[in-house]
Amino acid sequence: MSFLQGFKVLDLASVGPAARASRILADYGMAVIKVAPVSRKGQKQTEPVYHAYGAGRGTRRIRVDLESAEGRDTVYRLARASDVLIESFRPGVAQRIGVGYEQLRAHNPRIVYCSTSGYGQHGPCAQWAGHDINYLAMGGFLACSGRDAAGRPAIPGATVADSAGGGMHAALAIVAALVNRLRCDEGAYLDVAITDGVLNLMSLHVDEYLATGVETGPGSALLTGKYACYGVYATRDGGALAVGAIETRFFANLCRLLGVDALAAAQYDDARQDELKAVLSEKFLARDRDAWTELLAGENTCVTPVLGVAEVAANGHFAARGSFVEARHPVHGAFRQLAPVLAGNARECQPHQVAAAGATDTDAVLGDAGFDATEIARLRRDGVVE
Repeated sequence: MSFLQGFKVLDLASVGPAARASRILADYGMAVIKVAPVSRKGQKQTEPVYHAYGAGRGTRRIRVDLESAEGRDTVYRLARASDVLIESFRPGVAQRIGVGYEQLRAHNPRIVYCSTSGYGQHGPCAQWAGHDINYLAMGGFLACSGRDAAGRPAIPGATVADSAGGGMHAALAIVAALVNRLRCDEGAYLDVAITDGVLNLMSLHVDEYLATGVETGPGSALLTGKYACYGVYATRDGGALAVGAIETRFFANLCRLLGVDALAAAQYDDARQDELKAVLSEKFLARDRDAWTELLAGENTCVTPVLGVAEVAANGHFAARGSFVEARHPVHGAFRQLAPVLAGNARECQPHQVAAAGATDTDAVLGDAGFDATEIARLRRDGVVE
């Protein structure tokens, strides 16, 4: 997919929301260059496992010593030939080491500079450390989620904050800034806070509270399990079904197929929800998950099976959608990975060749930015790049 072909991205991060953003941009055609620290000085950066973040699909790599003046100059020259820079340092660090927005802007006024952080570049919590669970907690997500066996907010099964609150948030902001640049020929500084993204994921509940004073929690609203028509039910074989029959016609269809037609009229009767949940729970325990799926899923009931990761990977619907592609690693061999999410458009059919651990594309990256062979050799000799 080449919707964004021709744009170049410098990514100074290796994992987290910034890496998710650059993966999205690469999948849509941007040329991404990962800038990592040099190993010679023992500088550290978390290296993702070989199959993570699209396994480096659409990405080239270079190692640069940002502690040296020549290293910073190298990044400045790369930035002159780039459209976007993404970083995920703690607020203030990029500026302190010489690769902040104003420093890069002096070399490329049209650059779109995206800072990703947990809590944003300013505010009382800006310097807090954190991970996905912390951002979900701060943004209200955990408090509205289900409860574990001990009654505590349950840990979600995916990195919702990093992916949606951070990575997708950053990718959308970057594309919007590039569209704006087409109109006014100016770059932009983007302060992408993951907690801001989570807060917007919570907009239905937050906006309701701001407007009415009603606070949503587990089991207190339609979308958090208050009504029997929206929940998860166990099946005879230990599986589970997700029921989302919000509309009256869908719930009526479900009640009819379960043989409890009379309950349809009580769908939103607050006084009868315990009764409805008990009846539905008992009914669903009468058959195995897949038997219920065969009976209900295609009958306008909004019922789906709760699938595990292995089941998802073998699911015929995702296969038909081209949701997985082939990749090859020089050590680990062939494996499947998630395909780009391209809104149903054509996907790359050729297997992606994954780079070996520690491999770089330094000479090619620098050459494309205008460095000649003599300069590249000197930078390598002096340990400025690897």
